[in-house]
Amino acid sequence: MTLVSFAYYHGTSMPSAPAPAPAVAELASQLRMGVTRLARKLRREADPAVTPTQLAALYTVETHGPITAGSLAAHEQIRKPTATRLIAGLAEAGLIDRLADPTDGRVVWVCLTRDGKRLLQRFRRRGNEYLATRMNGLDPEDLATLSRASEILNRLTEDGA
Repeated sequence: MTLVSFAYYHGTSMPSAPAPAPAVAELASQLRMGVTRLARKLRREADPAVTPTQLAALYTVETHGPITAGSLAAHEQIRKPTATRLIAGLAEAGLIDRLADPTDGRVVWVCLTRDGKRLLQRFRRRGNEYLATRMNGLDPEDLATLSRASEILNRLTEDGA
């Protein structure tokens, strides 16, 4: 039995498939740029007295706190001395409290103060208002696309993903 290719038999090339979606690497690049620009715009809505690094640390303390400097360093992927300096700055600004461990005097636990909680609430509110204002002009199809993209982005950023 002899196999003859479609192109040989019909004297033409194979029918072409529909154009593929953008390559994953190109899509990743486009997505990264869009997320980076959005993050930059949202940072502008933040309190200018707080750096993005400090804001990230506050979110981590809110989510995982009370937390030790070592745990904060691990979550933020920074070295412990950097976390210690970060904690000192946030404590000086009145955004976190340091609490001595009752069983181990070498351990210090960090938690948000009332001002720290208010700052995070204000940042979220400003960011949400900014995005909602921008999204109000979108058509329902684009809003549905963003809803789906939000779910996917959350999955991509989950621990272990």
